[in-house]
Amino acid sequence: MKLYYKPGACSLASHITLYEAGADFATEAVDTDAGRTETGTDFRAINPNGYVPALQLAGGEVLTEGAAVLQWIADRHPGAGLAPEAGSLDRARLQEALNWISSELHKAFGPLFRASATDEDRARARTQVAAKFDRAEAMLADGRDWLVAGRFSVADAYLFAVANWANFTGIDLARWPALAAHVARVAARPAAQKAMKAEGLIQ
Repeated sequence: MKLYYKPGACSLASHITLYEAGADFATEAVDTDAGRTETGTDFRAINPNGYVPALQLAGGEVLTEGAAVLQWIADRHPGAGLAPEAGSLDRARLQEALNWISSELHKAFGPLFRASATDEDRARARTQVAAKFDRAEAMLADGRDWLVAGRFSVADAYLFAVANWANFTGIDLARWPALAAHVARVAARPAAQKAMKAEGLIQ
């Protein structure tokens, strides 16, 4: 099994989850701008969408889309407790959280990483990100440590990977104390530390 990732991108959530699961896996970095992996492979031959994550399974199949990859890892390693039982309300809540992070929070950051974005585009994106962070803050406002079912799940890994982009885009998380505390909790987990070191994000 091989995870194709870009350092610090949303694929960090899958990287963390693989470590949390105790999975046996390899990694290969991707330059999504050049469309090449670190070994020189045309990445679009692996994932025609051209973005990470992509998880190549043992049989050669390739799974894409972060939310799908995260749930697949969790389901393949049930002992790690990274997702509630399929068919339960808590599982639906997990999917709800993953879909919101993907379609709302993740998407809002787009212009802040796009070289062609204008200053106006970036200002609008900051406003949109702040509104999404308001929503994330509300999710955590009841004092919970984790998003779903009272325990760490793949949704927490995904929220961390995306919310952590605040540190690279000049957004001060201090305005959202519950979210900032969540990011700090995930960052302190051994699996997160290991993944971030492997991606060269921390020493």
